[in-house]
Amino acid sequence: MACNGCSSASKLDFDFSMAFQPIYDAVAGRVWGYEALVRGLAGEGAQQILSRVTPEQKYRFDQDCRIKAIELASRLFPAGEELMLSINFMPNAVYEPAACLRATLRAAERYSFPMSSIMFEFTEDEEVADTAHLQNIISEYRKHHFTTAIDDFGAGHAGLGLLVDFQPDLLKIDMLLVRGIDTSPARRVVVDGILGIARELGITVLAEGVETEAEFSVLQAAGVRLFQGYWFAKPAFEELPRIRPRSLGAPAEVEMSVGVPTPA
Repeated sequence: MACNGCSSASKLDFDFSMAFQPIYDAVAGRVWGYEALVRGLAGEGAQQILSRVTPEQKYRFDQDCRIKAIELASRLFPAGEELMLSINFMPNAVYEPAACLRATLRAAERYSFPMSSIMFEFTEDEEVADTAHLQNIISEYRKHHFTTAIDDFGAGHAGLGLLVDFQPDLLKIDMLLVRGIDTSPARRVVVDGILGIARELGITVLAEGVETEAEFSVLQAAGVRLFQGYWFAKPAFEELPRIRPRSLGAPAEVEMSVGVPTPA
């Protein structure tokens, strides 16, 4: 199986790598997984790299990001740990879902990385005009036991309307709704509404961009299970950062390692 996009994609004229940021499971008291974030070889931010991607390179860039993330994670993730690898993808860069997954499947096989440990998240920052096409993508991913997620939920093009057409496994609440939620009744009401909808649809919620203990406490009390943000750890270039102990109320001399329960 092949598609025109797969065969005609332009090669990249630049190189890049990945940083990793932990996702913390507040119920299990451990690191749940890591999101792979695009970086330049000197640690340049994602926007500097994305600005270099031409329309003709979009497909190749999307494919190369998946392969790079899987390659690095296969080396960095501790053996025997059940950790998720979260990879961003661009729906508009996927032409024929089954054909466009071939490089991902080959990479998972080459690096002996379990497909059930891969989560694909797409951002609402990229408008998806063809919802049926997106549904086909998600359906194909689920055939291979990939987890699916909507990133930046509540701050993009589709919002609640997208949930009417399909339900991902996970919603990542955008940091604009998280920031200052401890002092914003309006944010708490909106987030409570999202959590209620997610419960009814059987979707797990992740709060991203958590930067303070107060934000974490309010969100945890509201029923959020998964967390990501500087309060726990900043992204680390080509390595897995430890969760900072002060973010979880641990003694100052204790550091959270991958997969280790939170110290009492």
